[in-house]
Amino acid sequence: MSDEPTAPSFRSDVTVELVRSAASDSDVIWAARVSTAGEQSLEALSQDPEKSKGLINFLMRDRHGTPFEHNSMTFFISAPIFVFREFHRHRSGWSYNEESGRYRQLDPVFYVPAEDRKLVQEGRPGKYEFTEGTPEQHRTTTGAMEAAYRESYARYQEMLAAGVAREVARAVLPVGLFSSMYATCNSRSLMHFLSLRTKRENSAVPSFPQREIEMVAEQMEEQWARLMPLTHAAFEKHGRVAP
Repeated sequence: MSDEPTAPSFRSDVTVELVRSAASDSDVIWAARVSTAGEQSLEALSQDPEKSKGLINFLMRDRHGTPFEHNSMTFFISAPIFVFREFHRHRSGWSYNEESGRYRQLDPVFYVPAEDRKLVQEGRPGKYEFTEGTPEQHRTTTGAMEAAYRESYARYQEMLAAGVAREVARAVLPVGLFSSMYATCNSRSLMHFLSLRTKRENSAVPSFPQREIEMVAEQMEEQWARLMPLTHAAFEKHGRVAP
């Protein structure tokens, strides 16, 4: 095994993998119909959900939310730590397990913004927008980040080589370090997340997410929409407001 220090690498993307799911539009239907049909609602398990898309739209429009909770999706997400700090603000209907710097040596993979990432904030808090940065600003940003990442990871490796515990040495690492986690949710909790972490013209309530967590949200939404197309269509139709 080589004793050479591991060189840092840099990424501008995030990855989201749907690793397990028990989620379909029919889950919404049988959960809703138990209110009026009791045990006969079990018949909805074998029915074509397309025939009940009117019911799904009604539930979404009038915000009858609990039928959208009887499903589950687990995602494996790789993103910078600062994304997970925002992500963990979503607690209702979510479960998380993240890799730990106490129990493993953390890999030197760090985030740098892509060239199309808007860099300049204009306006005051609560009323601002981001605009394109210049090529020089982008070079300054990536250069500063990469230099800081290299230095912090070198000091991290120095402490580990000296026998310092991982849980202590990790303190020098920045929030631009990539981490990974499993995140499990249901469609109602996911819709609430999407309503806040994506920016869409058709949203009834405006949202202004940081671009990096929006990148995660976009991939989660794409995969959820394939599992529950009628529910996703109703979410879109009614202003992307969680029921």
